[in-house]
Parts: sequence; structure tokens; C-alpha cells
Amino acid sequence: MMLALLKIAGRWGGILTLVILLITLVRQLISLVTFLLFALKIGVIVVFVLLMLLIVVLIFRSRGQRRREEAEGI
Repeated sequence: MMLALLKIAGRWGGILTLVILLITLVRQLISLVTFLLFALKIGVIVVFVLLMLLIVVLIFRSRGQRRREEAEGI
């Protein structure tokens, strides 16, 4: 009788352990995906800001070049 109870407890314990491990794995996977999405969003924002800065620098550079050309022409 006791041996049968130990066998049943062992089987259910193994199944319960696998379920808990699976739940832990899914939680870790969700955390990883959340972190990667956050990093991707930050990367997109940084690229956008750098692109805007590049555009502003090019505008000011072409404006200064145009002023120099006009000053040389006069």
C-alpha cells in the first residue's frame, strides 16, 4: 500500500515539476521578449534623433555655403 502511494506521488511530483519548469521558462521568455522590444524601441528613437540632427546639420551647412557663395559673388 505504501509503495503504491510513493509511486503515485513520484509520478505526480514529476509531472508537477515539469509544469512548474514550463511556467518558469515561459515567464523568462516573456521577460526576454519584453526586454528586446524595449531595446528595439530605444534603438529606433536614437536612430530617429540622429537622423534629425543630421538633417539640421546639413541644412545649416548648405545655408552657410550659400552665404559664402553670395559673398564671393558680390
